[in-house]
Formats: sequence, structure tokens, C-alpha cells
Amino acid sequence: MSNLVFFFSGEITVIANLLLLLTAAVWGFGFVAQSLGMDHLAPFMFNSLRFFIGALSLLPLIWYFANKKTLLVGQKKSLLIASISAGSVLFIAASLQQVGLQYTSAANAGFITGLYIVIVPVLGLILKHQTGVNTWIGCAIAVVGLYFLSIKDDMSIGYGDLLQLIGAVFWAIHILIIDHFAKKHSPILLSHLQFIFCGLLSITVSMMIETTVVANIGLAWAALAYSGIISVGVGYTLQVVAQKNAHPAHVAIILSLETVFAAIGGIVILGETLDARAILGCGLMLMGILVSQIPLRYFVKSWGQQKHPTV
Repeated sequence: MSNLVFFFSGEITVIANLLLLLTAAVWGFGFVAQSLGMDHLAPFMFNSLRFFIGALSLLPLIWYFANKKTLLVGQKKSLLIASISAGSVLFIAASLQQVGLQYTSAANAGFITGLYIVIVPVLGLILKHQTGVNTWIGCAIAVVGLYFLSIKDDMSIGYGDLLQLIGAVFWAIHILIIDHFAKKHSPILLSHLQFIFCGLLSITVSMMIETTVVANIGLAWAALAYSGIISVGVGYTLQVVAQKNAHPAHVAIILSLETVFAAIGGIVILGETLDARAILGCGLMLMGILVSQIPLRYFVKSWGQQKHPTV
């Protein structure tokens, strides 16, 4: 009986990891959709529409959990503060990312944005979170990778890459804000409200500095649908479902492969190219991201098991 339980639990874990891999692919190819969307729409208008669509896509989930009476609302004032805080930072991060995509490739954007995984535990020091040695090693490797990917011979960094790098810091801040407020409110409800607030900020800025041709919204429907429904609605749902049966370390590592899928999408769909220096930089950045997620004790434990195998 115990063997049967072990078999099914192992199978469930594999399915969860595959769902996480699918989530990483969905989010990675989202960079391609965002890049294509700007063929017809300016950055802030595109962001406003995709976040409004994303908010709508979460309504079925909210309705489902509300009917199950498992939707944690908490105090309305606290929820409003959480939504405004998260939505404001999300607006800054998403704006930097979207504008930056005008000046850099989807591959570069994906890998540089992925640095938020390394930045989160570093910023966590301010909140007195514990940070392992593996984080610092991973951070150092990622910085070297960023040098090869983005730093030019004259030691300058491309404008688009710089915007993505600043954006990565705000993505990390956004994760810490969500981590703080998600303990008091439903993550899905919080996401829904922050998307609405982010969309309102984006469309306000768009109306002030951009000119939008209504017909172009229809031309960008595919990119908007993917960015709003697939990246947000489907991607978020897959993540929630998968994380129930996946190891936290596996979640972080698999989702970090979003950067790889962004590069694949950029090369296959957008026709982007990476020279040897850029490929080296991407490889080192991915290595740094992965190392930052794996505690050194894991390697020590694995080495000890190999040295003294169980008979």
C-alpha cells in the first residue's frame, strides 16, 4: 500500500513540475507577444489593455473560490492599500519592461528581467530575511553574465537593457510586496485588483503622452489576447494549481526557465540573433539564477550520499 501511495505521489509531483514548465513557457513567450503588440500600439496603451484583460480573465477564478467560500478577503482598507501598493510598483516595473522592449531584444529582456529571482533575497536583507551563501554566489555569476550580455566595449550599457535592469529591481520589490500582503488576502483577488489599478495608471499616462488609433487595437488583438488571457489568466492558474503539489525549490528553478523560453521565442518567432558573447552572457545569467535557488547544503547532502551510499 505504501509503495502505491509513493507511486501516485511521485506521479503527481511530476505532473506539477510539467505544469510549472508549461507556465514558464507561457510567460517566456509573453515577451514575444509584448514585442509584437508594439507594432500597432504604444507601450502604455498596450500595457493598460493587457492588464485590464488580465483582470477580466481572473474573474472566473474569483467566482469559483468565492462559491467555495475559500476566498480570503480580509479588511477592505488593508486590501485597498495592498492593491494600490502592488499595482503602483507593478505599473513601474511593467512600464520599464514594455518601453525597454522597444530598444532591446525579447531574449535580452527575458534574461535581464529574470534577475529579479536573484534580487529578491538580496532586497530581503532589508526586511531581515535570511539569505544563504548560494544567493551571493548566484548573484556574482549573474552579474558576470550581465556584463557579457549587455555591457559594451566602452563599458556602457544599452538603453533598453538598462531599463530592463531597473525593471528587474521593481519586479523584485513587487514580489516582496505581494509576499507581505498575500498572507492577509487572497493572492488571486489581490492580483485582480492590482491589475485594474495598474491598467488605470497605464491608460492615464497613455492619454497624456501617446496617440492611439482605435483601429490599431484590433490589429494587436492576438498579442493582447496572449498577454492578457494566456500569460495572466492561464499562466497564473497553472502556477496556483502546480504549486500545491510541487517542492518550493523546484518551483523557483523551473519558473526561472521563463528566460530560456523568452530567448527561444525571440529567435524562432521574431528572428532575433545572439552572438557568442551574448550566448555566454545568457548562459551565465541562467546559471546564476539556478545557483541562487539551490542551497549549498543540497550539494553537501548529495555528495555525502554518493560518498556513503545506503546499502
